Amino acid sequence: MTSEQAAVNGTGKPTPEDVAEALRARIESGELGAGQALPTQKNLVAEFGVQRGVIRQALRRLREDGLLTEVTRGAPPRIADRAATERAAARRAAAGGDEAPQETMVALRPRIMAAFEAEHVRIDALCLTAESLSAALGEQRLRVRDRAALSAEAGAEAGSGMPGAGALPATVTVRVLLPNRDIDLAFPRSVAATGTHPDESDLVHQRWLQQRNAHGTVLSDHLMGMRSAGIDVDVRFKALPFTPPVKLYVLNGSEALFAYYKVTVRETEIHRTSVEMYDALGDRSTLFSFGSGELRAQRDNAFVAESGAWFDALWETIATDLALG
Repeated sequence: MTSEQAAVNGTGKPTPEDVAEALRARIESGELGAGQALPTQKNLVAEFGVQRGVIRQALRRLREDGLLTEVTRGAPPRIADRAATERAAARRAAAGGDEAPQETMVALRPRIMAAFEAEHVRIDALCLTAESLSAALGEQRLRVRDRAALSAEAGAEAGSGMPGAGALPATVTVRVLLPNRDIDLAFPRSVAATGTHPDESDLVHQRWLQQRNAHGTVLSDHLMGMRSAGIDVDVRFKALPFTPPVKLYVLNGSEALFAYYKVTVRETEIHRTSVEMYDALGDRSTLFSFGSGELRAQRDNAFVAESGAWFDALWETIATDLALG
């Protein structure tokens, strides 16, 4: 394997993340330029020594990040024109977004991208772990770095005709609400009663706490990394005394992004212990946008359907009998 393939998780083979990062490095270095086709999946399989499924997952990650164009059947994807992609995403976000709502991990990034077009950026977020927001801000940190580099180069060579990178924000203020570490979460938690299997309940809680702290720390690091571009950054966290049943992002006071946490029962392994737990995979929650853009019928219909599915999931999983009086 090449040096690009050295990062592995004890299996001796690259993961989808490893392959995606290796290809991302080639794109960002200019080795693979806009409009250029990637090697075929067959060639990538041979190069990285992995199964085709690993390559497909890696390419999907790069498409979600806006680095690749949509793939046509039988043809390898091409490197996207990032400047054009960013401008188009910003226009879609400003106009009220895509017709059909998408999963949070996919939909949040272009919204954050559009928010960063403002001179003073403000993001308020309520969520369980901040995983999706951290990922979106990680991509934004790369864009800020690229814009700062282009601005410096344009300043050194005035009138070069370089494509406009756009102005950087003057300030970025982010406030994040996350559940308090000491509360008994409604989810994620063990399906087994706490008194019967206290060890399982503690395992699930500690796993959530580690995820909350890790994603929050990475999110803060992404934002602080923007200071090197001359941006005044302020990031703060506060704790909630309850489990949020929904996630909410308010961007620049002009757009609210809203998603339901749909609770499900799944089995996972934590520290070599198999645990059945109530959980909600927030990155897969459907994100709805409410703002100045006109709401479309398709999105309204999807919102009603998603609301019903959310209620059903709560009713059938963590809701218990209630006797009034």
